[in-house]
Amino acid sequence: MMAGVLVTLFRFSIEYSQILLLPDGKVGNYEALPGWLRFLLPVIGALILGYVFEKLPTEKRTVGIVHLLDYLRFRKQRLPFSNAVVQFFAGLVAIVSGHSVDREGPGVHLGASNAALLGYKMHLSEDENYLLAAAGGAAAIAAAYNTPLAGVIFVIEVFRVRYAVNHIIPVIVAAVTGAVISRIVYGHHPAFDVPALSIGSLAELPIIMLMGAMIGIIAAGFIWLAGMTAKQTIGWRPLNAFLLAGLVTGGLAQWSPAIMGVSYDAVNRIFMSSLSMQTLFLLLFAKFIATTISIGVRIPGGMIGPSLILGGAVGGLMELLVQGWYPFYEGSAGFYAIIGMVAMMGASLRAPLAALVALIELTGNLNIILPGMIVVVTAEIATRALIGDSSAFTVLLKVKHEREALAVNLEMQSEEDKAHVKS
Repeated sequence: MMAGVLVTLFRFSIEYSQILLLPDGKVGNYEALPGWLRFLLPVIGALILGYVFEKLPTEKRTVGIVHLLDYLRFRKQRLPFSNAVVQFFAGLVAIVSGHSVDREGPGVHLGASNAALLGYKMHLSEDENYLLAAAGGAAAIAAAYNTPLAGVIFVIEVFRVRYAVNHIIPVIVAAVTGAVISRIVYGHHPAFDVPALSIGSLAELPIIMLMGAMIGIIAAGFIWLAGMTAKQTIGWRPLNAFLLAGLVTGGLAQWSPAIMGVSYDAVNRIFMSSLSMQTLFLLLFAKFIATTISIGVRIPGGMIGPSLILGGAVGGLMELLVQGWYPFYEGSAGFYAIIGMVAMMGASLRAPLAALVALIELTGNLNIILPGMIVVVTAEIATRALIGDSSAFTVLLKVKHEREALAVNLEMQSEEDKAHVKS
């Protein structure tokens, strides 16, 4: 329950801050800001975060799902709750200042850390504490998207929770509780408004497969560029790294302001087919670059939401194309966008089953399972063919370990130099 409350509080803090700061008191209304302020806002946010992070001990700077996987799967240590406190406030600053990251990654960290703290107070075993942290993560996903079953599957695929009845029941209970708390506060609606969908003819399946392959290629590029950015900035100070993300995001926001913040309002416009092909292409390009740079330099936000937006933009582009020239098109507005969203999520996070379940829960339409399975599987196959079984999380985790090893080597070298001078 506490995980759901904490995640809901985090979402409320972001939205209330945006109401206070953005024009017309409207959540996510970055488009109404003048161009110079769209540029300045993420730069100021980066400077604030960089200054604070440089004052923090190195071990307190790591946040998000990568941090969870590191502690739970590799270090097999108790999650430090102090990092979750950093995650709450740093994630709030990053998102409100318009950086191209989401609130769901931080939410999973907050939910898992809260649950792990409870497990520590109860003196649970290592395995029980891991399970409780996974349950907190499931509650966070369920609360964020109003998708309790997808939350359960997500932690099975990403956290590698071994399937067994005694393991899954606590995770299910936590996910249901998180969804209930979210519905009490925000009602029964998910993070975005999914339109009523009608499925096109079977003649559209080749188009759906083609779109899945395209999304798989983009997902592979997303993972590769995020990892490459992380490697290239491996020794950078937080201030310099965050400032790079601020400058890139602020610059790209001049042409595509919809990339700023959580950006779910852009998804709603894609569903309604209210964005032109040029606008969608700019959104896809700008969101891709801004997000990969942001997560690569370790801005304290998540990548689940951006993956949905990227997939939605590809789906929106595909829908505009087939409407114009494909004679067998019979779909409805938003159909390609919604299946594109979940395909990109599944391919970039390597959680295809969670993506499919989220598709069913978001639409409430069982007829969408067939095209959803085709696009998700095609995207997964294309991504795996290009980069293997690496996910965005595992690539960034590998760089994190390399960064820590580099820091240890530099410290040892410094100690050796001091000893040499004394001698």
